[in-house]
Amino acid sequence: MKLSMLLPVALAALFAQDVIGVIPGRINREEVVRRFNPKRTESSQTTPMQVGNGDFAFGADITGLQSILPYGILSSWGWHNVSLPTVPGETKIEDFTGLDWETHGRLVNYNMPNPAQPNISQWLISNPHRLNLGRIGFLYKGLELTEQDLFAKSQILDLYSGTIVSTFTLRGQEVKVLTTVDPYFDVVAVEVHSQLFRDRSLSIFFDFPYGDGANKFEAPFVGDWNVEDKHKTTLLRDKWKNTATIRHDLDETTYFTEVNWEGVKAYIRRQDPSCHRYILTPGECDAFKFTAAFFLLQRPDPKPVCEVRQSAAKWWKMYFESGAFVDLTSVEDPRAIEVQRRVILSQYLLATGGAGKDPPQESGLTNNGWYGKFHLEMYLWNSLHFARWNKFWLLDRSTDMYERFLDSSIIRAKDQGYEGARWGKMSDPSGRSAPGEINSLLIWQQPHPCYFAELDYRAHPSNATLKKWDKILTATADFMTSYVFYNDSTGHYDLGPPLYPSSENTNPNITVNPTFELAYWRFGLRVALEWKARQNLTVPDNWLAVAENLAPLPVTNELYDVYEGIEDMWKRNSTTVTDHPSLTGIYGLLPAPAGFNKTIMRSTFEMVMERWEWESCWGWDFPMLAMNALKLGEREKAVDLLLHENFKFDEVGMPVGGERVPTPYFPASGALLISVALMAGGWDGDKGGKWPEGWREAVRAEGFDPSV
Repeated sequence: MKLSMLLPVALAALFAQDVIGVIPGRINREEVVRRFNPKRTESSQTTPMQVGNGDFAFGADITGLQSILPYGILSSWGWHNVSLPTVPGETKIEDFTGLDWETHGRLVNYNMPNPAQPNISQWLISNPHRLNLGRIGFLYKGLELTEQDLFAKSQILDLYSGTIVSTFTLRGQEVKVLTTVDPYFDVVAVEVHSQLFRDRSLSIFFDFPYGDGANKFEAPFVGDWNVEDKHKTTLLRDKWKNTATIRHDLDETTYFTEVNWEGVKAYIRRQDPSCHRYILTPGECDAFKFTAAFFLLQRPDPKPVCEVRQSAAKWWKMYFESGAFVDLTSVEDPRAIEVQRRVILSQYLLATGGAGKDPPQESGLTNNGWYGKFHLEMYLWNSLHFARWNKFWLLDRSTDMYERFLDSSIIRAKDQGYEGARWGKMSDPSGRSAPGEINSLLIWQQPHPCYFAELDYRAHPSNATLKKWDKILTATADFMTSYVFYNDSTGHYDLGPPLYPSSENTNPNITVNPTFELAYWRFGLRVALEWKARQNLTVPDNWLAVAENLAPLPVTNELYDVYEGIEDMWKRNSTTVTDHPSLTGIYGLLPAPAGFNKTIMRSTFEMVMERWEWESCWGWDFPMLAMNALKLGEREKAVDLLLHENFKFDEVGMPVGGERVPTPYFPASGALLISVALMAGGWDGDKGGKWPEGWREAVRAEGFDPSV
């Protein structure tokens, strides 16, 4: 069993002893959670209902399987490479040269697509790509179902037990389906009740697509189902046992699906010699139970369906009962119920598809964005909420990513002439960052380890925590201090150019000293300095010099700018008032930096609210603004921002993406939880709840610590 899976087992014992942050007896969490169980009466064309364990997730249509729509079965380990290009000079990864950019008087090689090497450049961008491991669905007399074939459709996801209950009528007969994923293994467990099994008219199919990495976004469905000749499946069957294994070979990638069924004899066969669909037909029965396990090499030991469901119920109870919790259900303001719904469903979905061994991709384990790769700058929004809600046991599944990626990040920095570790952006599980101009020049992911480490130490102030993060923070601070450029004319250290700020919408060759990045650099270096002091270790002189002499936050006309020297910053219809309003993050997500002026910040917030192009905003923009509003005392506006018309969540809690990103866009969910934690726990120097006037007496919150 993986360490990340053993940890929750150990925590279950601790949970029973009330040692993981629960305040017993105050909030009936089960009642609050189950109040928001999502319900559907037909399949959604954009999002599934989903069950999962953080490293593996199964998306279901209205049938409880994937009978009508080919939603994904995605995992943290399911990746694939197509063959390398065959163009001369572009046949090996080592052939890729990137591009040299002038950087403060010297040429620096960046991992950017080279126009002279289009094939290997694109190959590195799209490979490896995340695989859809398969599709499981019902057939009626050998034919696929349609939405119109079904009547009396009803589907409920029981959040507190992690089980989807689906019922529908097919040809006058009721079908009831219970769908669950094992919390510790990549196994989906299914129980089906129907008299349609009596004449063997109802069967289950297993189908397997190819993954070619042809599309940057694969949403809502992942995989190519129409290229049977590019991959191979093989049925391995022990006819004396209720089990069958299907081997799937895609180029150099091989994985297995093992199907186990209970009690009833069943027959499994390939539907057609030219396809990759297999049909499992049970013998005469009223109920049929099976599990489907997906794995690379090590097969998990088979467990009965009821045992999987019991294990999942225990895990989800532990999840919701541990750490912090907020109950808004007694607040009379109708906005509170929608905030609560989004909070509960976000907590469920982020544990389902965003709590694995690697940082989640921006669409979790629902579909593919950016070829299924994860963005290290989004790790903050995707995962920091686990710390803020005191669920470090889930955060710890992935924070060792920094240790795993350290060597490659040190090489990246060294190759560019910097010290320390330069963390990548659009990464695969090896730590390799995909080529891209923004990928190469974005920098706001660099201080992230400092934020995670500081919250870890506040919750676990020990030598073990200090040692756990010291090597990572040292490499991070070494890069941050070597990356800045000393400006002889001002006597300050500058950030950039070239760089992209977090808004990603400025000219990188003229972007210098962006406000958010300057504030974040200050915060990160402050944490790194304190980390050494806590261990009575020598603080490097260059860390101190940079921390004390970073350029001041850029201000024009008593307003903060996106970056220093920007022209016409607040001109209406300007491109500078589009995309992420990250400059507001300097007081909300971050503590007030040195040189901060609250009056200027208030004026800047008001100008953002007046001038920003809201149609260009999405996802984490609104919770980030809400946090800024909270620290400015604008609590009503904070709630309004969390319910902004451009900040939408569908009926099962999936955060809506938009034109620029696919649905779901889970940084929105994580940012929502971070902002609500700030509302519930306050921050250093101003602890306690920060609820609107009419909410305070009715809100119940427990387990929250103040933010930085």
